[in-house]
Amino acid sequence: MGVAELAKGIQYEDPITTGWKVPKYITAYPPQYQENIRKQYRILVEGEEIPPPITTFREMKFPKVILSSLKQKGISKPTPIQMQGLPAVLSGRDMIGIAFTGSGKTLVFVLPIIMFCLEQEKKMPFIENEGPYGLIVCPSRELAKQTFEIIMHFSRALDSAGYSSLRSCLCIGGISVREQLDVVRRGVHIMVATPGRLMDMLDKKMVNLDICRYLCLDEADRMIDMGFEEDVRTIFSFFKGQRQTLLFSATMPKKIQNFARSALVKPITVNVGRAGAASLDVIQEVEYVKQEAKIVHLLDTLQKTAPPVLIFAEKKQDVDAIHEYLLLKGVEAVAIHGGKDQEERSRAVDAFRKGEKDVLVATDVASKGLDFENIQHVINYDMPEDIENYVHRIGRTGRSGKVGIATTFVNKACDESVLLDMKHLLIEAKQKVPPFLSALQSENEKYLDLGEERGCSYCGGLGHRITDCPKLEAVQSKQASNIGRRDYLANNSADW
Repeated sequence: MGVAELAKGIQYEDPITTGWKVPKYITAYPPQYQENIRKQYRILVEGEEIPPPITTFREMKFPKVILSSLKQKGISKPTPIQMQGLPAVLSGRDMIGIAFTGSGKTLVFVLPIIMFCLEQEKKMPFIENEGPYGLIVCPSRELAKQTFEIIMHFSRALDSAGYSSLRSCLCIGGISVREQLDVVRRGVHIMVATPGRLMDMLDKKMVNLDICRYLCLDEADRMIDMGFEEDVRTIFSFFKGQRQTLLFSATMPKKIQNFARSALVKPITVNVGRAGAASLDVIQEVEYVKQEAKIVHLLDTLQKTAPPVLIFAEKKQDVDAIHEYLLLKGVEAVAIHGGKDQEERSRAVDAFRKGEKDVLVATDVASKGLDFENIQHVINYDMPEDIENYVHRIGRTGRSGKVGIATTFVNKACDESVLLDMKHLLIEAKQKVPPFLSALQSENEKYLDLGEERGCSYCGGLGHRITDCPKLEAVQSKQASNIGRRDYLANNSADW
């Protein structure tokens, strides 16, 4: 709920109604039939009055041109999250989508928003300075750009088939505001944005959300981890009426569950694969490599598969060092991290996408939601600080049913609690656990399966309980160190 709505005591009880209805013959099927479909595709749902799953795009009533442009992309049949997610979103329900990366969740929010905008444009064309009708918020610029390109793909197809033309705009840092404002001034239907730039434009009243009725937070766990929770809550207060809110996330920490409870109206939770579980299409290998031997060992590891390969490192200087080393050894490599400017980042990602370069070295900027085709191999140069990031990273390979390999270098410098989480993740995904990992035993390991939840209820790690959670500890100590340091004159502090 937005602050203004809470202040006025506004409570939304019912979901938004839309013009889309489930086909009659599908609602006529007995409930048992719907349950069988969900069982078959391992779809878990929670919520009230859940729409039935629909197994073809045609029965979801998408126009022919959308079906043919899906075929162009090689998509003919919906994935499990789309079967349950699309009917839920099209019928106007708020939704929490939990799916492992590479499960096709982008289409679950892109296709409905395009259909709703077409409907609005047909009833009453958008005039100058009007819009956006739909807002999609992504944690990183690269992910926002990727989502924007998918929307443009469908918009162009609809345009050439004689439908009303839809205007979309990309609001991310690193691009001049003027270009973005030109589109907004003409009236915009869909806006894809990163939280920082969006807040900036809302504060300066360059954009308003007066008629916005559709909000999607992609990779929400990532956004809240990066410290955008305040921004996201503030965005809610710019809305002028009820909206349909969608929240997508590969993992589901307690923080997000609380956030979702306060922000969504009678949500439907669609879960495909355990929240925070690794994709089973990834073969995970863990190797013990001393810190100083890592960079040399990297070359041998690259020989395992054909390109394209992704290499992840924690620090920016490591990324630069690996990049330089690979170039010296004659490997066609590019690098991206937060320290590079936007143009350089876009150039690197495009060259890697087109297959001109074989290796992309990156920090976690590239681990969330970016979809590169046919990545054969992901190498973790160092183990991430928490297991969630590990799941995101290895999810870049083994997408859309293909098999991939993930190799991780670990050594004594790694945090033991993360290694324990990893050991349990490997056991859960039925992977080979190397001897040095299976030798790791924590005194609390016998308590892991107590109660209903396995592992930690705060961060989702399987190797520890909430009492030993390093992530929770870090958050608490950060809050404690901030006491008394508050800048009461800062522009973002509350109005005391």
